[in-house]
Amino acid sequence: MPRIELKNISKYVLHDINLEIKDKELLALVGPNGAGKSTLLNIIAGLINYSGEVFFDNKRMDRIPPHKRGVGYLFQDLALFPHLNVFSNIAYGLKIQGYPAKTIHKRVAELMDALNITKLKERYPLSLSGGEKQRVAIARAIAPFQKILLLDEPFSGLDPQTSKYFRTELGELLKRLEITSVFVIHDLLGAEELADRIAIIHNGRIEQLATPKDIFFNPGTDVVSEFIGMPNILNCDDCHILSSGLIEIISGDMKIVLPYEGTGIKKIAISPHDIFISDVKPPGPALNRYRGIVTEVLPINSTTRVRVAIGNNKLLAELQKSTFDEMRIEVGKEIYVIIKLRRLRYFEV
Repeated sequence: MPRIELKNISKYVLHDINLEIKDKELLALVGPNGAGKSTLLNIIAGLINYSGEVFFDNKRMDRIPPHKRGVGYLFQDLALFPHLNVFSNIAYGLKIQGYPAKTIHKRVAELMDALNITKLKERYPLSLSGGEKQRVAIARAIAPFQKILLLDEPFSGLDPQTSKYFRTELGELLKRLEITSVFVIHDLLGAEELADRIAIIHNGRIEQLATPKDIFFNPGTDVVSEFIGMPNILNCDDCHILSSGLIEIISGDMKIVLPYEGTGIKKIAISPHDIFISDVKPPGPALNRYRGIVTEVLPINSTTRVRVAIGNNKLLAELQKSTFDEMRIEVGKEIYVIIKLRRLRYFEV
């Protein structure tokens, strides 16, 4: 299946991009608006002119038109045909390419079954939910036996719960179909859940290309560290299994409970966004709750970063300026710190 290689690619904001996307890989492009993520998708698809070279399995594609590159593209607006039902939308590309009716019916049936949308085959786009439209659009994009799939913000129109479920389902499908996939996503947590590797793009350049855990635990540049939220990295000094699926980590003077999958844990990462602070003792169980002393206050635009000492550990929390002002936090003040269990990440030994 296709391995994609980009050499010295430049266009608009993009500057001399060199990137290899592995066979059957799910690669996420993450970065701020205007970084060049969608432009990179359009170059792979051949939809715009560019400087540099694009290769699929060592075959140069620069003079190959889009419809002959074997690339499926899921645009952000999905662009389903409103006058065609679900079956006809999915079958459209196959019909255009002249596949026989028997092949079309078999392929469409297989994809509808894989995406759990067989019951929708007679319905029209206007009657579908956001998640249903996403499934139909993906089936249509890969129906002509495409082995490369490009997705531009595929989860942007979905609510958080639907988005999380759909990410899991989509990842399993693409792995099963052995499709090389590149997707633009604004949600770093979503990229972490779905991608094999993440490319952090900033001002048209790739700042770091690595696995999700390497991105979080070993940010390669200050830009990456700032973009992912300058995560707090704590060493695991000791650990105790509490029950099936839970483990208690000892890090300095802190005891932290997190989900456990049976592997050794070396470090844990906590995003400043996922650390909650309060100037009064919060109600509820003491799980992952601590008392600490404010050691530093760093105002940044509409947010404020607060560094808190908990024993010999120092954690950086980030909160909205309005929330910070309400609590009247200052250096030397004792506050309470809460860490959400489900947002903890860990690095395996």
